[in-house]
Amino acid sequence: MATAADEHGDPFDDAKARQQWSEEAKKLGRFNLAIFGKTGVGKSTLINAIFGEDVAPAGSGKPVTQESHLYVTRSGALGLYDTRGLEVGISSEQVLGEVRSLVEGTRGTDPAGHIHVAYYCIRAGDHRIEPAEKDFIRGLHELGLPVFLVVTQVHKRGDVYRSEHLEFAQHLNDLGLPIYLSRPFLTAALPDPQLGYEAHGLVPLLDVTYEAAPEAAKSAFAAAQIVDRGLKHKAAKARIAIASTLAAGVGATPIPFADAALLVPIQTGMMASISQIYRLPMDAALALSLAATAVATNSGRALVTGTLKLLPGAGSVVGGAVAAAVASSFTIAMGQAWIRVCELMLDGKFGPMERLDNGKIQSVFLEEFKRLFSTSLTSVKRDRSG
Repeated sequence: MATAADEHGDPFDDAKARQQWSEEAKKLGRFNLAIFGKTGVGKSTLINAIFGEDVAPAGSGKPVTQESHLYVTRSGALGLYDTRGLEVGISSEQVLGEVRSLVEGTRGTDPAGHIHVAYYCIRAGDHRIEPAEKDFIRGLHELGLPVFLVVTQVHKRGDVYRSEHLEFAQHLNDLGLPIYLSRPFLTAALPDPQLGYEAHGLVPLLDVTYEAAPEAAKSAFAAAQIVDRGLKHKAAKARIAIASTLAAGVGATPIPFADAALLVPIQTGMMASISQIYRLPMDAALALSLAATAVATNSGRALVTGTLKLLPGAGSVVGGAVAAAVASSFTIAMGQAWIRVCELMLDGKFGPMERLDNGKIQSVFLEEFKRLFSTSLTSVKRDRSG
């Protein structure tokens, strides 16, 4: 991979960038989901629709896991705990005992091994919930887990639900089970074109799952799922906020961009993290982010000099609080421009991932960056002049 460089010839080391990518992946962590329910209720279909990988092996009317397993996605952002169902010849108390041992065994250890959220799935067409299932849900709640009651294969056309499915959902709601938000979540992971029923319910389920997840696992969850683009945007903005705070500290020395070399690792780390949240291939993302960092730094120097050099008493050098504000704004503009590029890449606007139009990507990134950073600089100048 070619190494990008700034206008002074200082290299942006792609080997270090690859190391940063690995470090950011570790910081991203892992979201661990436990999923329960009888065989055939559509657990695997639900999970594979949400996360876009065959994480859970799909069964055909028979249990596919005879004991507890942890499946981890290729990206490492999702861990899925799938246990044997409640119908394989053992009591719910025994299964719950296994889960209790799992939960208690991970407490006080590496948070990456904790179960963060539990889904209990029940199929709408079954029209009933067994007493053992209700006891199991109560047992999960007693373990301190947020428990989501997910009703699968709910038929819906437009805004109209199939009446018997809606009645069953109301029955579940009236049971007063200790479930998250005290209500079931109605879903259909896949459409049924023959009967005219649509896929639905996944985005609301994911939004509240994100809310229930601990702070340390939110970004991993946003990265792992493929359904809700809004969650990825939210997680990426949170990462930008961290980077902008770090940049403000570095920027407390006179600029324009005398310390750009100190800002670069902050910004490349931020862009690596955002790339992983959007699940972009490492090689493509690293090459593009290094090039974007170079062009943004050069353009940023010119924008800072042109906008702030005439500040009263500042001459051509800006220091102190203004420098910190500029460094922070610079980093925010880079991060937001990179989000824009990532979303357009996912939409295929730059061609297939294996043949991306790098020139067009850099052009779009630079245009967005300059627009955002110029606006920020104008605001800084106005505040300073006032």
